[in-house]
Amino acid sequence: MRYLLLPLVAAFAFSSCSYEPMDQPILSGDVEIASATTEGEGQNGVKPTAADGVAASLDTASLDTGTRDTGTRDTGTRDTGTRDASSRDAAMPQTPLAADVAKQPVTLNQPKTPKQKQAMSYNKLTAKEAYVIQEKGTEAPGVGEYTDNKADGLYICRQCNAELYRSTDKFQSNCGWPSFDDEIAGAVERHEDGTLGMVRVEIVCTNCKGHLGHVFAGERMTEKNTRHCVNSISMKFVPAGVTPPSMLIVKPK
Repeated sequence: MRYLLLPLVAAFAFSSCSYEPMDQPILSGDVEIASATTEGEGQNGVKPTAADGVAASLDTASLDTGTRDTGTRDTGTRDTGTRDASSRDAAMPQTPLAADVAKQPVTLNQPKTPKQKQAMSYNKLTAKEAYVIQEKGTEAPGVGEYTDNKADGLYICRQCNAELYRSTDKFQSNCGWPSFDDEIAGAVERHEDGTLGMVRVEIVCTNCKGHLGHVFAGERMTEKNTRHCVNSISMKFVPAGVTPPSMLIVKPK
């Protein structure tokens, strides 16, 4: 038996001297044969030889290679998870770019809708106020409390609190009554007035239909060429910075 093993041991010794692991990888079949031979000899009580050491080294290298392959597969799994996360990120809504936001229309200085309040009746009026507002009377010139008022603020309807005029549209006309060259959009209605033997344009509050005065055009007092001649007693003044009261909404009976 020993004589038969001598050629095999010599062959392994020669191969160990010329072994170059980086250029000539050992086939797995050769490793298995060497391992089986070594195990057979161990069972017969033969002492390990140099060939046994070569086979053991090859087994260790094979195990290390397997470990590195496993690490590569693990890395591949992590890469797949990263791709999945990228897909989830792509599905999430994106923040609009500044350029897209700049294209969106922006409207500045939008008028605020005045607060409204449902009520059974409008503000209570004195006899003088009722005469002008409800009976379409006229306040005497030069006696109104707002004729010469130059403070900043709002002018609202005395009867229902609707916003009528801004102080920025008020001007000095020397006619004896407060004068404005514009009204708050939608606040005033115009009706033809044929009293006193002439045709004039009456202005009333859109909300409660209370009488305000008359409007004249073509006098060239301002660039807008319009003059709202309003009775002071038909209005209330709300200074700038003060919240005006809610507009009263009364259902018709």
